[in-house]
Amino acid sequence: MAPEDPTLLKLHSACSDLKTLLRASEQTENNLAKTEATFDALQGSLSAASRRLLPLQSLAMSRKALDTRITREVSPALALHDMFKATESLQGRLLELAAGLAEERSRRGRLERLAEYVACVEEVAEGINAICGEVEVVEFIGRTKAADQERSGRLREALLTLKALYESEVDGMRFEGLLDQALLHVQDEFEGLLLRIKHRSVRDLLHHPGAERDFASDVEVQVLMRISTTLAANDCLDICIDIYVKARYRRAAKALMKLNPDYLRTYTTEGIDEMEWETLETAITLWIQHLEVAVKKVLLSEKKLCERVLGDFMEGLVWPECFIKISDKIMAVFFRFGEGVARSSKEPQKLFKLLDMFESLEKLKPEMPQIFEGESGADICTRFRKLEKLIIDVSSKVFWEFGLQIEGNIDGLPPPQDGSVPKLVRYAINYLKYLTAVNYKASMVKVLRKQQTWKGVDGDGTEEDLLRHAISNVMEALQRNIESKRSCCGDKVLVHVFTMNTYWYIYMRTKNTELGEVLGEKCMREAYKAVAEESAYMYQKQAWGGLVRVLDVEGVREEGKGSVGRVVSEKIEAFLKGLNEVCERHRGVYSIPDVDLREQMREATVRLVVPAYEEFLEAYSGLMQRKGYPSVERVKGLVGKAFDGRMKKRRSASGDWNNVARNSASSERDVRSGGAGDV
Repeated sequence: MAPEDPTLLKLHSACSDLKTLLRASEQTENNLAKTEATFDALQGSLSAASRRLLPLQSLAMSRKALDTRITREVSPALALHDMFKATESLQGRLLELAAGLAEERSRRGRLERLAEYVACVEEVAEGINAICGEVEVVEFIGRTKAADQERSGRLREALLTLKALYESEVDGMRFEGLLDQALLHVQDEFEGLLLRIKHRSVRDLLHHPGAERDFASDVEVQVLMRISTTLAANDCLDICIDIYVKARYRRAAKALMKLNPDYLRTYTTEGIDEMEWETLETAITLWIQHLEVAVKKVLLSEKKLCERVLGDFMEGLVWPECFIKISDKIMAVFFRFGEGVARSSKEPQKLFKLLDMFESLEKLKPEMPQIFEGESGADICTRFRKLEKLIIDVSSKVFWEFGLQIEGNIDGLPPPQDGSVPKLVRYAINYLKYLTAVNYKASMVKVLRKQQTWKGVDGDGTEEDLLRHAISNVMEALQRNIESKRSCCGDKVLVHVFTMNTYWYIYMRTKNTELGEVLGEKCMREAYKAVAEESAYMYQKQAWGGLVRVLDVEGVREEGKGSVGRVVSEKIEAFLKGLNEVCERHRGVYSIPDVDLREQMREATVRLVVPAYEEFLEAYSGLMQRKGYPSVERVKGLVGKAFDGRMKKRRSASGDWNNVARNSASSERDVRSGGAGDV
């Protein structure tokens, strides 16, 4: 047999190794299968063990947490016990401070003791609040099952009992015991301190400018702030605000009551209409003064105090409301009276007091939004503006109705029997003079301008034009009234005396015055002086011209030579008789009250009559049938005396109505000073 091929031998060897490897792999696979079965068994055992160990692990964690919680609670509990004891010990301190506060008489000492008392109250409140924060319910034990159900139940019952005891004790201290009594005492002291802070004296309020100084000391304010903070921290902010508002309203109202504003009790239209004018005029003057004091001094001081004491609460939202509550009732009383005056009867003399009221409101207007600021003060500012508008409307209406009343006074009656200036004319002229004086001119222009603006009327004219137009309307109405009386007069002399007196009065009382400046000199000369001069000429012609015509020498020359003596005697007798009648009538009836006008008419009449008489005597004295006729000087004296008598009586009866009592406190008396008994 031939030797084997080496390649074949290698193949046989490789095949043998491959079989051996396959057998080893099979054995390994079997071993892996057995190992996997073993691991599955171990995993099952571990899972079971883990499930059995899990409750023990949770219990261990719970017990560890419980130990931590119990440790945490035990320490505060000891502190809680100490706080209870400390809080109870403060009761004695509070009683001691309260007794000392009651015995203290000095203002400074009371403030210091009150501050100590409030500090002690704060300590009590802090202690009670700390007690409330230290106790918590330990339901943790029940949730974690750190104890069995029976033990957990007993522990819960004990906890509920302890909680009930704790809450009862804390509530007792807070609401029925120590803290409650202390807070009530603090509230009383808060009110007492607020009431002890007083405003300055009435004289200082009226006569010293600016806001009140040293109204409340810094110490008082600090104590009030501390008390209000303490009350707010103990849920008493509403009580604090209520006490503050009531106390400070009482104090502010009491300060104003010292001004004796009894007039404010009458505010209805009917009530004001029933008041005597002098009483109402005084009341309005006081209202103006007192309103300024109330706003710029009393209430402004109250505002500053309110802001200092309550300014820190609710980001500054509390104090404005408190201030407005204090101010609202006080301002309402003043508004009510002002509205009542404005709505009452519109008598002419009320215009001046209405203008005074308007001017006072104008001065206050810039400060009103500053004092009563924000949304809280909007109602007061709105009512203030409404009152000002009402006064402007009524002032304008009173003035225009004054002209209508003059127009309506055309009664169809003749002028006064003595030809003197009618009361209405004297009243109207002095009324307009007073209105155009420096005290009221600017105010009247403002009223007319505002009224014009509200009506939408073009206001391009100057203030002088506006006032001139208004005054001219009244003067024209007055002139129509005068002319109506002239037309009703049947006495040819009286009508000229009346016209001369009246227009001369208007011109002379208007000349060189503010009223004259408003009307203009040209208007015055044409409308009043020229008419008065013309009437004076007609008066002379009508009253004295007949006497001069009696002595006409032309009539004598026309007579025959044999009858000249008789004619001369008849003329001189007729002249003397007529002179006597005219003089008697002038002394008993006619009146020229104005001194200057009377002297001018006296001189003019003497120049008219006496030269004619003198000339007649010189020409025909030799032809007179009897001697002893009055001399020229005698006739001159008679003519001169004709302008006396009635004038003197008139003057003594009416007083010196030439002077306008500008310094009088009464506007009506200022107007009435133009003549006795003016309407």
